Amino acid sequence: MRTRITAGIALAAALLAAAPGQVKDASASVRDPSQKIATFAGGCFWCMEPPFDKVQGVLSTTSGYTGGHQVKPTYEEVSSGTTGHAESVQIVYDPSKVSYEKLLEVFWHNIDPEAKDRQFCDVGQQYRSAIFYHDEDQRQKALASKQELEASGLLKSPVATQIVPATTFYPAEEYHQDYYLKNPIRYKFYRFNCGRDQRLKEIWGSR
Repeated sequence: MRTRITAGIALAAALLAAAPGQVKDASASVRDPSQKIATFAGGCFWCMEPPFDKVQGVLSTTSGYTGGHQVKPTYEEVSSGTTGHAESVQIVYDPSKVSYEKLLEVFWHNIDPEAKDRQFCDVGQQYRSAIFYHDEDQRQKALASKQELEASGLLKSPVATQIVPATTFYPAEEYHQDYYLKNPIRYKFYRFNCGRDQRLKEIWGSR
């Protein structure tokens, strides 16, 4: 997990770094009313942290599991496809510095919206793409962004990405957090061999 250390997010950072299951709902860890949470699933969570980490106004990113039925799932259990959870990334952000619409834009440009129950080389509902909204405002903005994408003519197939209410988020094991920084060579090897960037360029071009 990448966190910009500020006085306002120290508690949130500590809670988000906890082991799976210790944070029943990560939204409860945001004590500062000026901060908000966004949750997205876009396939392998290793690949979803980096684009959000680059965004000014994003305070932290945490890889984890959400959208399923099993309490305190492990990576192995989620990977089996039996828990209903999706690999996800939860973001704490400052809405005075970055809008939810901007986060949606980053999300869409880092997934394959046409793929159902898979992303790139990873197959199964645990790798589905989804927007987990935390309030009505996020729901409306997510739906509007999906409609805009569908009307853009960029895609050949309907958008398969789910837009569903946020549920309990379980932070993943510590070795998954900031994987691209801890294991840069392995991360780049995986990302290339999964064809992620090749497919993203095919969909989005230079966007």
